Amino acid sequence: MTSVAPLVHSWTFEAIGTVWRIEAASPLDDGVREQITGAIARFDSEWSRFRADSLVRRLGGEGGAVPAPADAVAMLDAYDALDTATAGAVNPLVGEALARRGYDADYSLVDRGPVSAPRNWRELITWSPDALSLSEPALLDVGALGKGRLADLVLDLVPDGPAVVDAGGDIAVRGVTQRVALEHPYDASRAIGVWSVTDAALCASAINRRAWGDGLHHVLDARTGQPVRRYAATWAAASDAMTADAVATALFFDGGPRLAAEWGAEWVRMGTDGSVEWSPRCEAELFS
Repeated sequence: MTSVAPLVHSWTFEAIGTVWRIEAASPLDDGVREQITGAIARFDSEWSRFRADSLVRRLGGEGGAVPAPADAVAMLDAYDALDTATAGAVNPLVGEALARRGYDADYSLVDRGPVSAPRNWRELITWSPDALSLSEPALLDVGALGKGRLADLVLDLVPDGPAVVDAGGDIAVRGVTQRVALEHPYDASRAIGVWSVTDAALCASAINRRAWGDGLHHVLDARTGQPVRRYAATWAAASDAMTADAVATALFFDGGPRLAAEWGAEWVRMGTDGSVEWSPRCEAELFS
């Protein structure tokens, strides 16, 4: 997923395993950059299952209760809706299932077989503005919407005015129109269309990203621990990046379009057979 913004000042850096690009109408001074890198570091220290010292890894090993991170309610409330819409296919306790397929903290890429995520996750996790608790050890994974949430937080830290935050392809846009190519999941040199985004966010997911072994990739059905096979790539546009990211994940399953309609998001998705579907009011320019 690529983009070019008509903005004068650009800052590119690496964080949380991806390349970030922030483009703005005025320079970002050292204080703003420190705020942004600090916010990303805080989020990573709380939610990354790849860091041995993170909050979710501590809960995964011990269970118990901790003071709630600032993003806990927003993200877990969204997971509640995602689980309902996809009949349990999207589940915040899918972390162990991902790790067993090889997408673990060491990036071993060694498949130890499928395992389903706990279907009763709402009985295991309790969240409020004050506390986050797990009644028993379990590995949280917020990959269905976490990067989108972080892109929103970063955009909020960019001083007022036109700006674009591109978090490895999850893009939040303010005060400007951004034309974004929809990368073909089987050929990165091609696009299946272009989407113009203004004062909104566009997020994508694809099975060719973070893929390994014999057909393994990072988009699992939490009910079975098996990678999805029906859809190859999804794109979703919404008023904020967390919503767009969550919808892009839901679109790998049957309930995704209904959730998108409920949340006011537009979308495109491509099947593994090459077919392309889109929402009724989608404004993306799709190539034949």
